[in-house]
Amino acid sequence: MQSEPTEKRPTQTKIPAPVLRFGAIFLLLSLFSTLWSLASPLMSYPDEPAHTVKAAAVARGQFLGTSGQNQGEQLLVVVPKYIADTGSLTCFAFKVNVTADCSPGLDAAERQPTPGGTSAGNYNPLYYLVAGLPSRILSGEPAIYAMRILSGLLCSLFLAATLFATTQFANRRWPVVAAGIAITPMVLYLSGAINPNALEIVTTSAVFVNLCLVLENARDLSRFRFNIIVVGVSAAVLANTRALSLLWLALAVIAALLMVPLRDLLLLLKDKLVLAMTGLIALATACGLLWLKTSNTLASLLGTPSTTTPEQAFGTMLDRTFEIAASYVAQLGWLDTNGPTGVFYWWACLTGALMVAAVSIKQWRPRLGFIVLFAATIAIPPILQAQVVSELGYIWQGRYLLPVVVPMLLAAGLALRFHPFPDSLFATRIAKWAIGITAAAHTAVFANALRRYGVGIFTEANWGDMFGAAKWEPPLGWLPLTLAYLAVTSLAGVLLYRQLSPRQARLEEP
Repeated sequence: MQSEPTEKRPTQTKIPAPVLRFGAIFLLLSLFSTLWSLASPLMSYPDEPAHTVKAAAVARGQFLGTSGQNQGEQLLVVVPKYIADTGSLTCFAFKVNVTADCSPGLDAAERQPTPGGTSAGNYNPLYYLVAGLPSRILSGEPAIYAMRILSGLLCSLFLAATLFATTQFANRRWPVVAAGIAITPMVLYLSGAINPNALEIVTTSAVFVNLCLVLENARDLSRFRFNIIVVGVSAAVLANTRALSLLWLALAVIAALLMVPLRDLLLLLKDKLVLAMTGLIALATACGLLWLKTSNTLASLLGTPSTTTPEQAFGTMLDRTFEIAASYVAQLGWLDTNGPTGVFYWWACLTGALMVAAVSIKQWRPRLGFIVLFAATIAIPPILQAQVVSELGYIWQGRYLLPVVVPMLLAAGLALRFHPFPDSLFATRIAKWAIGITAAAHTAVFANALRRYGVGIFTEANWGDMFGAAKWEPPLGWLPLTLAYLAVTSLAGVLLYRQLSPRQARLEEP
């Protein structure tokens, strides 16, 4: 008698925990960048008109524009008229008491080809190839918002790879703390802009943290194939972003090599995927250098000649070291909208404590990468400003240095990763309060930006005018966006606290 075949039940495939974690990080970061994209008036980001025109031109195959030979002269490209008109939307720039309702808006019907000027005309086109795509499909203001959102998704992808890597270290809790501090409101704000500045920040950070992780686990590369790919792709994109990107790439690689013992470096050179990614980085670097040489990117820098000597400029920028540090935290708009004062004090406490702890550990090698990056944050602004002060005057902005500042803070956390993480009840309470205050600080910066463009910022407090008397509101309204931002920051805080939980750390220990 034959037995009936047993019915096979379909096997359920369970999504691995690391994939879920990466997906959750990417989703949260995408929400942050999208909310900033919607909350900020069009062309309220620094230099956004120039980058918008450049992105629309590159999306139509114009990698370079036409220009004369004068320093800082805008290059001309042919773009839809509504794109060429974006420069007229900046009536509120540099005027904190002028609301965004002064902007004339854009006419979506005006798509006829029109010459437009851009100071980014000879920048590397890689970023703009992505950012400009929505302008081929949409028109008017929806196209600009879509360009912002797509740019934010691109930046969120690399930033997610950075934060995910901090959770992969065997002793991950200090790196995770550092990540929570390093992602300042300014980083999230810039991620919502049409501007390659944010892409520089996130790709430099991704290269540094993932390279540290790969170097530390050279004897077990099979579990870190994804991170090897992240290093290669991030470095390739970074090398073709902006004029200083190759400097940031070199600093990230040097700092990572200094922080990790090199006894297993030969093992990396035997891995085929490592060699392939090394080849990709070398090719991308060569392309970046070739573009800089042939396009003369530095000729686009705008400024006014000055009689200041390089020596004077160096000393002045050295004096401004802590002054420009405000731009690392929350200096929005056209450098005209600072976050609430308490936010700067809070981040000063967080970063100061993290940096002092990093240089106080007993082991000397883990500190080297942090020390190199810290020295770079002090030295680079004076050195670079001194080189161009005669031709351009003072042009340095703090946000330019975020590709070094963010990895520096991440390096502080990596230096501490072998130091015991406090697990007492008192330490747990401190962690809860610190995360809660940080989430509130992020939301305060977001709400203050909406106030600046909705009712203006004056000597007297005018928060009450936001209810019923706002002259400008973003898509969906300022209150729903603020509540959504608060919800996202709260969820991010909960997930951050879970990563610091000793029980969760033991469950996910490799």
